[in-house]
Amino acid sequence: MRRLTTTLTATLMTVGLVLGLTACMEEDTKPSSRAKENSARSSNYDRLVAKQPAETVDHSPTRDTKNFWIKTWGKTPGKLSYVYLQDAAGGWGYFVLKGLPVTYCVSLLPPESKTRVDLGQYEGDSFIQGPSMDGTYSSNSNCSSYYGEDANTGAYVEFSVGANQSYLLYSEPMDLPQFKGAVPLGQTRLDNVKK
Repeated sequence: MRRLTTTLTATLMTVGLVLGLTACMEEDTKPSSRAKENSARSSNYDRLVAKQPAETVDHSPTRDTKNFWIKTWGKTPGKLSYVYLQDAAGGWGYFVLKGLPVTYCVSLLPPESKTRVDLGQYEGDSFIQGPSMDGTYSSNSNCSSYYGEDANTGAYVEFSVGANQSYLLYSEPMDLPQFKGAVPLGQTRLDNVKK
């Protein structure tokens, strides 16, 4: 009797284990809500691409303009740029800079660095904000502040856009009616630009 009870108990435990594993496997094979939505998004995209494929071009005006930018700014070290700023009242001022003005959002280093981090039970790789060359951490919140080098004196120049101030950038001084009364905002004047 004891042997029968032991055999029956072992059999029931084995059946229970098999049923439990089967249930777990079935549960694990059911796609999550996120997986279902990703699948719907992918199939919708595939359906739309099949119905409306992207057109191809024989000529890219965007590449032409990019190449024009490279020819304008990437071939001559120290090329001057002419920055015209308009204030909220409609008045104009200008800077003459050596090279292009640069926003604080630009960095010489990638803004993130890959590092090993403690993920609790395990370690893993993560991308975290990396320090700038000056040893500080910056965010992309200063994109409206620009800086550059005054063309004749080499002085540091900084200006902001937005909040009722905008700027136009040219590779040559502009002789336009709206700029006739523009005042120099830096030490370099249009009439004393070293060419």
